[in-house]
Amino acid sequence: MLTLLTEQKVRAPLQAAGQASIAAQMRAAGGVRNAPVIESMGMLDGVHARWQQLQRQSLLLQAIASDRAGGLSATAKSVQLIQGSALLGLAGWLTIEGELQGGGGMMIVASILGGMVLKPLVQAVSHWKQVVTLRDAYDRLDQLLAQMPPRSDPMSLPAPQGQLSVTAVTAGAPAWSEGAPSPILRNVSFALKAGECLAVIGPSGSGKSTLARLLIGVWPAHQGKVRLDGADVFAWDKSELGPHLGYLPQEIELFDGSLAENIARFGEVDLPKVQAAAQLAGLEGLVQALPQGYDTPIGEDGAFLSGGQRQRVGLARAVYGQPRLVVLDEPNASLDAEGDRVLLELLGTLKQRGVTVVVITHRSHLLTLADRMLLLVEGTVQAWGTPEEVMAKINAAPRPGTLPPDDGPVAPAPAYGSARGQS
Repeated sequence: MLTLLTEQKVRAPLQAAGQASIAAQMRAAGGVRNAPVIESMGMLDGVHARWQQLQRQSLLLQAIASDRAGGLSATAKSVQLIQGSALLGLAGWLTIEGELQGGGGMMIVASILGGMVLKPLVQAVSHWKQVVTLRDAYDRLDQLLAQMPPRSDPMSLPAPQGQLSVTAVTAGAPAWSEGAPSPILRNVSFALKAGECLAVIGPSGSGKSTLARLLIGVWPAHQGKVRLDGADVFAWDKSELGPHLGYLPQEIELFDGSLAENIARFGEVDLPKVQAAAQLAGLEGLVQALPQGYDTPIGEDGAFLSGGQRQRVGLARAVYGQPRLVVLDEPNASLDAEGDRVLLELLGTLKQRGVTVVVITHRSHLLTLADRMLLLVEGTVQAWGTPEEVMAKINAAPRPGTLPPDDGPVAPAPAYGSARGQS
């Protein structure tokens, strides 16, 4: 009964305190990452107030849980003391009446046993915070493992050639089936031959980045399959598949280390391959300007580089080695005109090498190199085919909100005829 009371009185505030503490830590970490924005626009007081509110809430709930646990612990110790004294008195009375076998010595035995009976319960109540914390951590881990079950040891597969197929894929974030009302992508299907270039277009929030994560196998599909050379990409051993894949996410993630280590994916640095990848991404000028060349540390998250330089380093990392499938999510989001020119040359080189390329873009000038085009709207395929076919369909049946405006007055590519500069 006392254990059940402890469960009800202590666990609820402890859970709420833990959630508030995690939220406060995440807000503080976000503030550190975005310190220049917060400082420059006078957001410090507001951000600090919100963090302080979460921190105070966490401390208050922890104090409530601590007070309740202390009261219950004192109650348990009192019960233990009363029970030991009662047993000692009962043993003395039975001894006087001559009904206690063993004589007076049994009085001491009864007193000790009476005190020891409740000792485990007293200790459980005293340390209930640790018990609740352990249980909550186990529940979170159990939910995570249920969402991402362990993979069986896959069979070693030959190096892929780049033939990509997406079959009736319905998917979203790994926990969408529990938290979100609907998936992000619905019944998406298409196929690419090795060496083809696909341009994926569509408005923001249509599922393009989700598709990119599915293509490289970091997110599972709820229904359907993504296959590379006929093998399931998600089930493929990433240590084997990784060298044959290149990926540039929207948010460039670089790591504390040298420029060469970041380009070489923190494996063994093959300098000729690093130089070749850097040349493809147009990094020669940056390398020459760095004090130690390729051995120059770039700082946590590439802190010593500009946004455009980080994008180019991410491009070099994506094409490092000999990848057979390269997925680029908004590869020119931070590039200038020179960077766009380098990107077009890079895509042309990859096509010449027979690399399968998927480019997610909002800019029309990248479409000139595309063999196929896919239009995504609200997670569904609205058009698929050659760029001419897709653009003709878009121009013939314009729908408000289908395509976002282009990033500037870019002249239409000659191959598209009268197609508008929209993607």
